[in-house]
Amino acid sequence: MIALYFDPGTGALIVQFLAAVVAGILLFYKTVVYKIKSIFGIKGKEEDDFMDETDSKEKQE
Repeated sequence: MIALYFDPGTGALIVQFLAAVVAGILLFYKTVVYKIKSIFGIKGKEEDDFMDETDSKEKQE
């Protein structure tokens, strides 16, 4: 029987590693999809800027 001991530092390191892997995969996937869409000329839905409403109200006054 092999007894494994993980102290809190090792557990935190494993959690940090897994979070970094997930973030890396998501960012890589998003970048690849964006580049493929740009090659074929597919434009995504325009993202709204949360400051648009504030800017448009200032212009109207």
